[in-house]
Amino acid sequence: MSTLLEQLEAAHESGDFSALVAAVPYARFLGVTLETRGGELVGRMRYGDHLVGNPTVPALHGGSLGALLELAAQFELLYRADSVLVPKTITLTIDYLRSAKPVDTWVRAKVVRHGRRVATVHAAAWQDDEARPAATANVTMLVKAEPVSPG
Repeated sequence: MSTLLEQLEAAHESGDFSALVAAVPYARFLGVTLETRGGELVGRMRYGDHLVGNPTVPALHGGSLGALLELAAQFELLYRADSVLVPKTITLTIDYLRSAKPVDTWVRAKVVRHGRRVATVHAAAWQDDEARPAATANVTMLVKAEPVSPG
């Protein structure tokens, strides 16, 4: 079994992020895949009936969209990072802009600010047109844990 560092290095070299995604059970449940396009990481959540929140509309569940946005932010930080500390979410603010149809959904994240301990990432999820996102998120993540002082 390879370490996270080995999986990340292999993903960077080959451009295949499937092993990295497979290490996250919820990403597998959502059907998330990752690929690079022009040096940017782009995610895809393949449509599945289990992702529908409102079958009468039908529309994707907001929780699955939110999870996709959060995962995109984490994977983007891992993709851009010098180290392999798994980012931990501090705050997640999601704006649901329109109903997400029962089709594949794409996501892209961008690091807005990366400090020594905290990073801010903006993510957008779209379906037909990247210029018209179904949801966006601003995520603040802990990227370096503070040492615990004794006593």
